[in-house]
Amino acid sequence: MGNQVDLVVVHRDADNVGRAVRHEEIAGALRKTDAPVWCPIIPVRMTEAWLLLDEVLIRQIAGNPRGKAALGLPKIQEVEKVADPKELLRSALISAAESTGRRRDRDAKRFNQQRRQLLERLDRHGPVSKLSSWQQLLADVDAVAT
Repeated sequence: MGNQVDLVVVHRDADNVGRAVRHEEIAGALRKTDAPVWCPIIPVRMTEAWLLLDEVLIRQIAGNPRGKAALGLPKIQEVEKVADPKELLRSALISAAESTGRRRDRDAKRFNQQRRQLLERLDRHGPVSKLSSWQQLLADVDAVAT
């Protein structure tokens, strides 16, 4: 009994070239394989843009849920236009922690872990559900699931 692949999920940020170009890149690469079914995940900029929509969760993950520091988060209609959502998320997490000195340095090194926690706790029915890239992801998942 071999290791049969049922589904290949490919994540590729659209960045500046757009969804259609990324979709064709993925399709072209997978045509060279024997992957039976595949599903693209193509955020407009970066996946981190999806994580910038929940200030309360960012503060919780940063370990300071009652913090009041300004985080500089974009409005929902602007989030997919942020030039570097990963850096903005990193900055927001550091600001939300409101730590200083060595603790701030330690907190800054936790970014990958914090990003993972934000992804795991992302409210799929919250503000992210209004983004076109999220809606497209759900449509792509539905297309392979049916």
